[in-house]
Amino acid sequence: MFAGIDEVDWASMEHAYGPADDVPVMLRGLASDDPAERERALDGMYGAVHHQGDVYACTLACIPFLFELVVEPSVQDRGSIVELLTSIGGIDLGEDDEDEIGEDEIEGAANYAMAATAVTAGAGAFCELMADDDPGVRLAAPPALAGLHSHPERVLALLRERLPVEPSEEVRLALIEAAGRVALRHRALAGQAATWLTRLAGEGFPPGLRLAALAQVARCAPDALPGDVVRVVTGLLRQLRAAPARRSAPTAYGSGEARTGPAGVVAALDAYAEAAGAGDVYADDWPVPGMWSGQSRAPGGEGMTPGPAPWTADLLRTLHAGLDDRVAERTALLADQLRSPDRGQRIDALRMSGGLIRSWRGGYEELIRLVGEQLATPEPRLAEAAAQVLEDLFGLATPAADALAARVAADPGAWVRNWPGGPPALGSAVKALARLGDARAVPALAAALERPEVPHDAGFAIGFLGAAASPLTDVLRRRLGEVPLDEAAYDRASPLLMALTALRADEALPEVLRVLRGAPGYRGEWLRTAALRALASFGPAAREAVPELRALLRGPGTVSATEAARTLWAIGGDADAVLPVLAEGLRGGNVHALRSAVDAVAGLGERAAVTVPRLRALLGHQDVWVRVAAADALRAASGRPEESVPVLLSAWERNRQVRVRVAECLARTGPVGAGSDAAHVLRAELASPRRHQAMDGGYGSHDIYQDETLLALCRQALRGNTGKEPTT
Repeated sequence: MFAGIDEVDWASMEHAYGPADDVPVMLRGLASDDPAERERALDGMYGAVHHQGDVYACTLACIPFLFELVVEPSVQDRGSIVELLTSIGGIDLGEDDEDEIGEDEIEGAANYAMAATAVTAGAGAFCELMADDDPGVRLAAPPALAGLHSHPERVLALLRERLPVEPSEEVRLALIEAAGRVALRHRALAGQAATWLTRLAGEGFPPGLRLAALAQVARCAPDALPGDVVRVVTGLLRQLRAAPARRSAPTAYGSGEARTGPAGVVAALDAYAEAAGAGDVYADDWPVPGMWSGQSRAPGGEGMTPGPAPWTADLLRTLHAGLDDRVAERTALLADQLRSPDRGQRIDALRMSGGLIRSWRGGYEELIRLVGEQLATPEPRLAEAAAQVLEDLFGLATPAADALAARVAADPGAWVRNWPGGPPALGSAVKALARLGDARAVPALAAALERPEVPHDAGFAIGFLGAAASPLTDVLRRRLGEVPLDEAAYDRASPLLMALTALRADEALPEVLRVLRGAPGYRGEWLRTAALRALASFGPAAREAVPELRALLRGPGTVSATEAARTLWAIGGDADAVLPVLAEGLRGGNVHALRSAVDAVAGLGERAAVTVPRLRALLGHQDVWVRVAAADALRAASGRPEESVPVLLSAWERNRQVRVRVAECLARTGPVGAGSDAAHVLRAELASPRRHQAMDGGYGSHDIYQDETLLALCRQALRGNTGKEPTT
C-alpha cells in the first residue's frame, strides 16, 4: 500500500486548516493497528481534508490511497473508509446548482465533479466488499454502490443476490435501503426495484425485513403500496415488539428446518411470486433482530430486552417520508405508535406527529388526544416531548386541554425553564395551555411573574388568555414599576408591556408613562415603541400621555414619531395633528420606519385621503411587505380596492410569508366576488393539503398558528361559506 505517496507534492496543496503536508500521516493512520490512532486519522480526514463536505486538491489526491485501504483485508475499520469515499464522491451538482455557481466557486465545483468521476471509476471495488468478512464493510458497501456505481442494473442484481445469504440483520436492511436508493436515482429501474421490494414485503418473511421493504416501496413507488398498508405496518410493529418474548434462543443462520437459511429464503422468494403463503419463512427462522454491531444474546433468552429493534424507528421515519401527503394513513400509523408499550417508539412518534401536523393540514383530533395522554407518563423525556409538540399547536391542541391542565397542576417545577446564558422561558405545558386561552394557566403565569427575572415569553402567552388573565394586572403593574430604567430595561419591561397591551389595562397608565418618560439611550426606541403601543391600547383613557406624544411628533421620519402619531390618533382621533408626521414618514428611506408609517396611515381610513398619491407610488416599492402595506392603506384611504387587489395577489404568489397579511387585507375589503381572481386564489389555498409555510429541513414555532390563521381569514374573505370554522 501507499506506493508513490511520498512522491505527491502534498505541501503545495491545502486543506481546511492550511498546508496539506500532514495528509500522508492521516492516510497511514487509517491503516494503524491502534484504534485510537485510526480514529484520530479519520477525524482529521473529515475535519480538514473533507471539511464539511468540501473537496480540495489534496482530497482528490487521497482517493487512490483510500481505495487501496478498503481492499486490503488486514486494515481494520474499512467500513468507515468506504463511507468516507462515498461522501467524497457523492456530491451531485444538478443543472440548477451549476447555473448558480459564481466565479469564486468554479474551482470547488470542478473538484466535486472530478471527485465523483474518480470514485465512480473505482466503485467496482465495492462489489467485492459485499461478501467481505467484516460486517462493517458489508454495511457500508450497499449505499456506496447505490450512490456511485455507473451500472445500476448490475447493482440492483447484486443486492438481490446478496440478500438471501447475508447473515447480518443490519446489513440486510442496508441492502433493501440501497435498492430504494437505486430506484430513486434511476427512475427507469423503479418498477423493477418496486416489484422485488413488494415481494419482500409480503407474507412469509421476517417482520423487520418486510417493514424495511415497505418503507422503500413508499419512497420509490408509493402507488405500489398495499391498500391496507396501515393494517400491515401496525401488525408488523406488534410482531417486532413481541418477537423477543416468543423466542427461546437464537437460531444459527442456515441451520434448522428445511426452509431456514439462504436456500429457504430463495425458495420463499420464488414461491411467493407464484402463490401467496407458499414457502413461508417465519421470523423465528431468521437471526434475532438486534444481533448486529457485536451484540450477543445468551441461550435460553437471557439478556433479551423487550421492544422492537433499534432500527425500527429509522424504518418508520423512512416510511412516513415516503407516504408524504397521505395524511390519513400517516395519522393512523402514528396513533398506533403512540399506543405502543415501548417508550422509545412513542417518543419517536411524538416527533413525527409534530412534523406531520406542521407540514400538512388535516383532521388530527384523535392524534392530538393521544399526544396529550403522554403527558401523564412518569417518564420525564416522554412527557416533555409531548408538551413540546402541543406547544406549537396553539388552538389545535384543544383535544389535549385537560391533559395539559393536569400536567401543569402536577408539576410546578416545570412552569419555567432556565437556559444557560439566556433568559428564562415558560415551560412547554404552561405555554401550550395559555395558547389555548385556558384560564387554568393563570396560576402558573402568576407564579412566573413573581420570579426575579420574568420569562421573556410571558407577555405573548398572556395575550392569548384575554379577559381570563385580568387577575394578573396588579402583578404586571407592580413588576413594571420595579423595572430599573437602565440598559437592560427593554429586556425586563417588554414582556410586561406586551401583556398590559393585550389586556388593555388602562389602570397601568402611571407605570407605562414612567417607562415612556425614562427610556434609556440603549434600545430606547424599542422600549418607547412598546410603551406607545400599550398606551394606544388604552384608548381615550390615556389622555394624560398627550403632551409626551406631541413632543415625540417633533422627530418626523422616526419610528418613535410614527408610533406616537398612531397612539395620538387612538387616544383622541386628531387627524390634523398626526397626518403631517405620517406623510413625512411615508417618504422615509428606512424600510422598517416606512412600514410603520404606512400601517399607521391605514388606521386613519379615508381621513388620510391626502396620502393617496404617495401610497400609490409605494405600490412599486422593492420591498414586498411595503407593497402589501401600501395596498392595504390605499384601499383604506381611497375607499376603492380596485388598485390594491392586483398588488396583493401578486405578492401572494411571489412570497408565501406575506399570505396571512394579504388575506387580512382581502378580508377587510369585504366578501370577494365569486368569480374573481381573489376568490380563485383563496379557494385554491383552502383546497391545498400543504401548509403554506411548510418547508423541508426547517420550521418556525408559529408556522401552524400562522397557517390556521390564514385558513380562517380565507374563509372570512369568502363570506365563511367554504367549510369548517376557524381553529385558532
